[in-house]
Amino acid sequence: MFHFEEGEVFLIDKPLDWTSFDAVNLIRSVIKRYHGIRKLKVGHAGTLDPLATGLLIICTGRMTKQIDNFQAQEKVYTGTMLLGQTTPTYDLESEPDAFYPTDNITEEMMEEARKSFLGDIMQRPPKFSAIKIQGKRAFEYARSDEEVALKERLVHIEDFKIDATDFPVIKFEVKCSKGTYIRSLVNDFGKRLNSGACMTSLRRTMIGDFSVDNARDLMHLKQEIIDSAVTVDNSQLTIDN
Repeated sequence: MFHFEEGEVFLIDKPLDWTSFDAVNLIRSVIKRYHGIRKLKVGHAGTLDPLATGLLIICTGRMTKQIDNFQAQEKVYTGTMLLGQTTPTYDLESEPDAFYPTDNITEEMMEEARKSFLGDIMQRPPKFSAIKIQGKRAFEYARSDEEVALKERLVHIEDFKIDATDFPVIKFEVKCSKGTYIRSLVNDFGKRLNSGACMTSLRRTMIGDFSVDNARDLMHLKQEIIDSAVTVDNSQLTIDN
């Protein structure tokens, strides 16, 4: 039995190509349609880009008051990057805009670059991001080729592991604070090597103590919500003798 108004916390394994808002809107619309709850707060605790997968926390009803607390917790990401090229979006959502040689990059150079990002660092968000500037999202300016100043901000990288076995493809794992852009970290890592890098995959595996291992498939949750409505309706049926 779900208690949507009192508050539910759903751990979702967000699929590829879905926005976080897509997932929220799906849950809200299914609850509205099958449970008849017309006004219900539904929100998520931390955006994932469409090309990222993994843990997304969706809250309903009174539990939406806990969203800020969930967002403030440390997060863990795994993914891959490709050295030797950059894109405007810092990932594969856009075509490459520059290429760089990688033959000169050594394991020692990558290790030094990796260590330089540990701890408190100043990071500039990607211009293709959802940060609001004077009432508009940064990506709206970028798509219109308008230049806007994105300010650097302080973030914390607790851990940053890399595996260059498949060089120039680099596997990584990052444990970081709220507000960290992994795309920016990848882009800056490439710059630190006097080369370039773009993110080729990303998966969020942890938010605080919440793990993607305990997350639901989004379509399975949709069906659970539908089935629970049918169960409630059947339990309210009476048989006249």
